[in-house]
Amino acid sequence: MPPETAPAKPKAGFTALRRFLPYLWPADNPALRARVVIALLLVVAAKAATLAMPFAYKGAIDRMTPGAEPAALLAMALVIAYAGARFGGVFFDNVRNAIFERVGQDAARRLSVEVFRHLHALSLRYHLERRTGALTKIVERGTKSIDSMLYFILFNIGPTIIELSAVCIIFFVKFGWGLVAATVLMVTAYIAFTRRMTEWRIGLRRDWTKHDSEATQRAVDSLLNYETVKYFSAEEVEQRRYSHAVERLVDTTTKVETSLAMMNIGQSLITNLMMGGTMAFTIWGWSRGMFSIGDVVLVNTLLAQLFRPLDFLGMVYREIRQGLIDMEAMFGLVDTQAEVVDAPDARPLAVAGGAVRFENVEFAYDPERPILKGVDLEIPAGATLAVVGPSGAGKSTLARLLFRFYEVTGGRITIDGQDIRRVTQGSLRRAIGIVPQDTVLFNDTIGYNIGYGRDGATQEEIEAAARGAAIHDFIMSLPEGYRTRVGERGLKLSGGEKQRVAIARTLLKNPPLLILDEATSALDSRTEADIQTTLEAVSERRTTIVIAHRLSTVVHADEIAVLEAGRVVERGTHAELLAADGLYAEMWARQLFERDQAMEEA
Repeated sequence: MPPETAPAKPKAGFTALRRFLPYLWPADNPALRARVVIALLLVVAAKAATLAMPFAYKGAIDRMTPGAEPAALLAMALVIAYAGARFGGVFFDNVRNAIFERVGQDAARRLSVEVFRHLHALSLRYHLERRTGALTKIVERGTKSIDSMLYFILFNIGPTIIELSAVCIIFFVKFGWGLVAATVLMVTAYIAFTRRMTEWRIGLRRDWTKHDSEATQRAVDSLLNYETVKYFSAEEVEQRRYSHAVERLVDTTTKVETSLAMMNIGQSLITNLMMGGTMAFTIWGWSRGMFSIGDVVLVNTLLAQLFRPLDFLGMVYREIRQGLIDMEAMFGLVDTQAEVVDAPDARPLAVAGGAVRFENVEFAYDPERPILKGVDLEIPAGATLAVVGPSGAGKSTLARLLFRFYEVTGGRITIDGQDIRRVTQGSLRRAIGIVPQDTVLFNDTIGYNIGYGRDGATQEEIEAAARGAAIHDFIMSLPEGYRTRVGERGLKLSGGEKQRVAIARTLLKNPPLLILDEATSALDSRTEADIQTTLEAVSERRTTIVIAHRLSTVVHADEIAVLEAGRVVERGTHAELLAADGLYAEMWARQLFERDQAMEEA
């Protein structure tokens, strides 16, 4: 049984960017496409206004030069034109950003929703092997990288190329090949230096990302297990482990920032050498009568405008490379293949009576350690089967296989004669309800958690389910009633209250098949007895599988199957199994002894 797999190494380069482009140019949304076109036209308009500024400035300076023909009004007009061009560049840039913002946000939304949907489509094995904090960090970084990459590529690199081309043409026409060659040489040296430094820094950045994720994971895991930390007075241990993770993060952060300073110094040296050389050349030309003072100003202004985006080129290149890394990691999640998938010809499950059959079922989480070894069980429609046995016998694995969290490695499982591998997972899971041993609730209201059993349930239906689970009166005694928040993982409720919420949620779902997986083992005897009565009422007229450790909770079952080392070793009613004097009778006697001993000690 192959686990979910992702490419061994993330796809490098601009592969991730090419995969993202369809989100930027959605085929089903002409309005967003129009926004892209308008934004690109505004880029050209903004760059045209920016390139017009130096010429207006040059004209004004030439009209103010001693000896030139007096033209104060023209000089004033040119200065006003210069200011207008500056405003035009800012105006077009900001209008472009406002128009394009919807495109970028919509692309990020659709991609993040797709990743979120895919994560839920992955099987249980994947989520048990991955840390939730790491997954959320990957999605968060990948989503954030989208907006920044779009901005830098479309509105920084593209316009810079346009401006560089225009500057080279202007220099060639007015000053000859020499200045063009110097400009191209400077830009080439700048890009080569920036690329080399950035590649070095990307390695440092990867280390930083790794240690940042580790620190986040450590914090999330520790806080999620808050109660366990308190149980063992392990605050100092957790603080020490988190401190070590943060120390490694600080070291890598320092290296990243130091390398940034080194790169900024090198970039500034290249650009200022170019600025000094070209200014010296134009002043030399002016001294020989080749250029006017306005030409000196023109060259200075054009280079200053060109250097402005180049000053950000290092940061842009870093952000794009880091964005590609983050996007590759997110697309790596998308490329992860699910272990359990619907067959191409899968059909919805059609439940008639709800008869369940395990036919020679074999399963292993790891090929080296088989869990189930040829299990044969049959539960008639509406009947109750109890599965008992020592820890590690494979009891809870049966429930996971019935939900198709994993695929069987041998044999098959059927519901009303339908192989569950041939039906859709959604229809299968809609037909099964479960009350687990450890009920985990959303950090929301009690009403929301009960209503989670069926999307769109009305308040009246939620309250009816709560009455069926004997928790309605308790809820109404709370100051906020059904609006009471249950806290992280339901920590504000007791174990019995959480179990009743789980029962109400399952009643609202109203499934034909029911699994009670150690549903009362974590409760005290009195609460267990109360909830057991509720569970017996819930399981009426439903095909029910009861997985239990306490045998006293399954004596009412139509049949009891005893598992040991992945095999069914005994089957029968409670009375029949006691009369057989086998493993079940031994377990029963041991539990009676433990109960009597506990009562004596009490």
